[in-house]
Amino acid sequence: MLKTEQSDREARHRDPDDRAILLNQFEAPQESLAGLDAQDTASLVAAAADVALIVDGEGVIRDVSVGSDTLELEGHRAWIGRSWVDTVSADSRPKVAALLRDAAAKSARKWRQLNHPSAHGADVPMLYSAIQVGGRVVAFGRDLSPLSVLQRRLVEAQQSIERDYSRLRHMETRYRLLFQMGSEPVLVVDATTHKVVEANPAAGQIIGDTVKRLVGRPFVELFDEPSRQRVLALLGRVPAAGRSEDVVARLYDGKWELTVSASLFRQESGSLFLVRLSPVRADLVARGQPDPQSLLGQVLETIPDGFVVTDPDGRILAANNAFLEMTQLAAPEQVQGESLDRWLGRSGVDLSVLISNLRQHGSVRLFATTLRGQYGSNAQVEISATSVPHGDQPCLGFTIRDVGRRLSGDARAARELPRSVGQLTELVGRVPMKDIVGETTDLIEQLCIQAALELTRDNRASAAEMLGLSRQSLYVKLRRYGLGDLGAEGDK
Repeated sequence: MLKTEQSDREARHRDPDDRAILLNQFEAPQESLAGLDAQDTASLVAAAADVALIVDGEGVIRDVSVGSDTLELEGHRAWIGRSWVDTVSADSRPKVAALLRDAAAKSARKWRQLNHPSAHGADVPMLYSAIQVGGRVVAFGRDLSPLSVLQRRLVEAQQSIERDYSRLRHMETRYRLLFQMGSEPVLVVDATTHKVVEANPAAGQIIGDTVKRLVGRPFVELFDEPSRQRVLALLGRVPAAGRSEDVVARLYDGKWELTVSASLFRQESGSLFLVRLSPVRADLVARGQPDPQSLLGQVLETIPDGFVVTDPDGRILAANNAFLEMTQLAAPEQVQGESLDRWLGRSGVDLSVLISNLRQHGSVRLFATTLRGQYGSNAQVEISATSVPHGDQPCLGFTIRDVGRRLSGDARAARELPRSVGQLTELVGRVPMKDIVGETTDLIEQLCIQAALELTRDNRASAAEMLGLSRQSLYVKLRRYGLGDLGAEGDK
């Protein structure tokens, strides 16, 4: 009892920093730890930490104890006699100095993470704290490898989640794109309330309403009274089998009779119907209405502009009568299987440019070129084209319009006196470059002769000398361009 009171008095009279170190320590170490020798103390230190280091005042390791069977510190026995900072990685050396400094100052103990190099490549992370005892520093280390493994697994899990999220986002983007661009009317209907959740533009077009107004509307209200019971029965059979037989129903306004099919899918905690609407073509014929596709084919066959359908490489699959007339051919069989490049003005260039732009942008407008006939005729044309990559057979469509008469006046005016670079560049694709260069040269000659005549007050001899021409050459050019009065050539 007297020893305990004496220890308490000594603790009260210690330096405040020393008292901070003694916080939460043993109440009476002189009694509870009395009789411990060096071996017992070493056993306690080794058991208290995964790694224990005895470091002298110079920071040199004098003894090492590794108390963990799973800790991989190869060559730790070779640490004895080496400086502590030499056993850690470069980024951990300032922390070793801080641990030694705190231990020497007897300040509050702090734990710092140090990394020991490993022969396997990855550093071994350790959490160290140091305390000065009897002129030496005892460093206690805790193995952070399990925590490092958990952190690595957490990072890998987060990266995996990010990849899954990115993949789902891309899938949703593709679904949205296909849903919006699909030509078949499709609706998504809630399986509980039977209200429309989503609809694509094709569904809005056939129903005769906007997509925004369709969303939230009861699905059965889209059909007339006799059809609603059939549609309700269809939706009732789908949950049991996943999908059911198609039913025929007429829209509420009576314009279309549709084949309705539905399938069930689950999303989050609810169920939804994917409903497809297909027009019944027999209904159109029964009511005396022509098939829209048939109407379109008839119009394309009889339009005055040439229309050609090719495969993605430019080989002709079909062509209308106007294209046959432009190419001076009599039967469609003469063009089928042939490359469209055979009739375009700049062989090997124009078709390549058109197909490249179609692959990149999907459509081309007002591409200027020439169309050669089978027997040597040439026509100035403008081509508009589109790509149809989806469908039973990917194809390209070309509309070819003869613009020769429309361009003739502009071309003659451009040949007579193009006044700007813009007017000259407009001729590219319509007039060969050789002709453009020749016309430009003629224009420059004409302007130079006019300027020389004005400077010499129509003295042709002086003008010829100024231009570096003979008088005879000047008279030839005057006749060519229709300049001046050539009736008095011998006068000057």
